[in-house]
Amino acid sequence: MWTGVIPAVTTKFNADGSLDHAEMERCFGLQMQAGCDGIIVCGSLGEGPMLSQDERIAVLQRAQAVAQGKPVLMTVSEAGTREACALAAKAAKAGASGLMVVPSPIYHTDPAETVETLRAVAAAGDLPVMIYSNRVAYRVDVTPEIMEELAADSRFVAIKESSDDIRRTTEIINRLGDRYAVLTGVDNLAFEALAVGACGWVAGLVCAFPEETVAIYRLMKAGRYDEALAIYRWFRPLLDLDVSTYLVQNIKLAEALAIGSTETVRAPRRPLTGQRRAAVEATVRAAIAARAALPVAA
Repeated sequence: MWTGVIPAVTTKFNADGSLDHAEMERCFGLQMQAGCDGIIVCGSLGEGPMLSQDERIAVLQRAQAVAQGKPVLMTVSEAGTREACALAAKAAKAGASGLMVVPSPIYHTDPAETVETLRAVAAAGDLPVMIYSNRVAYRVDVTPEIMEELAADSRFVAIKESSDDIRRTTEIINRLGDRYAVLTGVDNLAFEALAVGACGWVAGLVCAFPEETVAIYRLMKAGRYDEALAIYRWFRPLLDLDVSTYLVQNIKLAEALAIGSTETVRAPRRPLTGQRRAAVEATVRAAIAARAALPVAA
């Protein structure tokens, strides 16, 4: 159902902290112009936990306005199942194409609780669901065994695989075949995951470098691995910025330098300063200076 490059977009704010709808529309539009295959809003990179549910619906609607009919998914990542179900229902009413669901990121659920939570949110939204499995950031591992337990419910259609273990993609496919669309969610494992069968990439640095991200995916799918690998090797220092406690600030700074966007974040986050900012800026500027023309990929 969902394949290709699907950006997990950043949320844009005005200086006073309100939503910057014009800048979101511009930046989301750049993703579509580059050939991305959908949009995911209000995830960790989108500062979803810092937004009210009404604000998250507003961001969803802004993405829908520029998505050219491509899928727009709402991230559901709430501490409580009640709140998660409420957001899922609101997203469905607002016309979301689907949900990307994180089991409780605060109360780290055990396997039985994880299954129960995912089933409850899927039922509340009654939309296709991408399960977000990220045991590193959220300390809840949605294992292949859990995926198999959920497989009887046709609303579960995809996995954002972010275990940080490249073996997991093969384990899912070996155990469950094509039951789920498996998308990689770790930027600096994307080439490897696509090489072993992932059908999509939920990407972060795509927000600042959409053309390169799309080119890697399309070249991989065309079997032009050497050309994809050359871009990926250039991209790797940037992709590493996604695997960081500071991923929001890192990527917003990359957006500011690469596409002229803004760095405003919501407290308690602050824009990067000092040596950390200097290091990220140097990485981004070096990549921009070494940018090469991209091969044509169908």
